[in-house]
Amino acid sequence: MAGSGRYTAQSSAVEITSRALNRATLSRQLLLRRESLDVVDAVRRLVALQAQHAASPYLALWNRLEGFAPADLDAAFTDRTVVKATLMRITLHAVLADDYEVFRAAMRPTLYASRLGHRFAAAGLTPADAEELVPGLLAFADRPRTIAEMEAWLEERLGTEKKAGAWWGLRAYAPLLHVPTGGPWSFGYRPSYVGLEPAQGAEVDASEALRTLVLRYLEGFGPASVADVAQFAMVQRSRVRQALRALDGAVEQIDGPDGAVLFDLPGAARPSAGTPAPPRLMGMWDNVLLAYADRSRLIPPAYRPLVIRINGDVLPTLLVDGYVAGVWRPVEGGIEATAFHDLPRGVWDGLAEEAASLTALLADRDPRVYSRHHHWWAKLPDARVRTLPG
Repeated sequence: MAGSGRYTAQSSAVEITSRALNRATLSRQLLLRRESLDVVDAVRRLVALQAQHAASPYLALWNRLEGFAPADLDAAFTDRTVVKATLMRITLHAVLADDYEVFRAAMRPTLYASRLGHRFAAAGLTPADAEELVPGLLAFADRPRTIAEMEAWLEERLGTEKKAGAWWGLRAYAPLLHVPTGGPWSFGYRPSYVGLEPAQGAEVDASEALRTLVLRYLEGFGPASVADVAQFAMVQRSRVRQALRALDGAVEQIDGPDGAVLFDLPGAARPSAGTPAPPRLMGMWDNVLLAYADRSRLIPPAYRPLVIRINGDVLPTLLVDGYVAGVWRPVEGGIEATAFHDLPRGVWDGLAEEAASLTALLADRDPRVYSRHHHWWAKLPDARVRTLPG
């Protein structure tokens, strides 16, 4: 590893092909077979569940756990064993409460730059103003507070013109957790927040926290490149390189496809390229599709614009033999599956089994999940469409 912060091209004794890389990812993300884990252990293994849509953490765990009971995740959110907050990529994630402060500390420079920058300044505020406001805001949020209540608190201190800009910055920058508000997936469209005071009154060091996040990321998503880690967390690649240099000895370098330099934990699971991968019906914004700079690991390049739309929506996808092969949505009578290429009969049979299980899950919660995103289906090309009965 070069002292300049960049890695010198080195020959590694370990190599991995594209397909074996796919299988390693599926293994780490519990997608080669459903595992018998409780919710807490599963979230720890998966690192973080994208929670931009309230249903998605539930569907993520349904895809990965044997006998998943949604009530178990309800309970974890209610007792704050698992918390929902703005973290990686400045989007909502569900993580273990024990991980939240370290992950947020790793993200703090990004949150600072993004949320206390030009838009914050346009409201007539400075980062120093934010640091002065945060302790009081957290004290005010010692119980669940609505957006209206938070904005009213800010308006009392800053005036009407500054409150909106202040809240835009602070709702992501300050350590605020989303509080369950009911509905089929614990959280509704009108969030409430509670503040989290830093443990023992001190913030975790950002560089140390990033090293922890890098190790956890590699455990849950590796092998991966510097660019992949940076994409997952939305941190500068230079920070990732620094973290990897400091972890020298705790990580190993792997020769990836097309000469890519990848990193992983020594001894981590890397199944063979021929390992079977069962079909899955992935929820919107599943992290396994977003955790890499090179998303061809699971998404064929031709299909990427079909499933990751121009506004950032990531549609519910069919995962076939470990790769995205189409999209799905609930319809009357079951699940409508749209395949972008011909699928063998056996694959359709496997998808039908998944659809029956998913329909049963949704029936008790929200049979029309993701329906507000159905407008994208009119923009899909001609494809193979089947309704898989529930």
